[in-house]
Amino acid sequence: MTGTTRSSGGLDDRRKRLLFHCWHRGTREMDLILGRFADAEIGNLSDDELTQLEALLEVNDPDLYAAIAGDKVLPAGVTGALFARIKAYPIADDGV
Repeated sequence: MTGTTRSSGGLDDRRKRLLFHCWHRGTREMDLILGRFADAEIGNLSDDELTQLEALLEVNDPDLYAAIAGDKVLPAGVTGALFARIKAYPIADDGV
């Protein structure tokens, strides 16, 4: 998979921006983790969850990847229920 499979059509500007940023992180690993999660969930996230996602996007890729892999602990203000959902989200293609 090389990028988003979800159209940004029908999304408000905030969600469009977040979807783009989830797929354009700087490292391919984080593109795949956050991008696939955003493809599936961006339309259903609450305003609070969008704020949490925005905070996660402020974390640099190596630290965020290490936290998702369980090798690093992020500050409490960044982690929460949304981070746990992202961490648990399957990143492999169904056909792999």
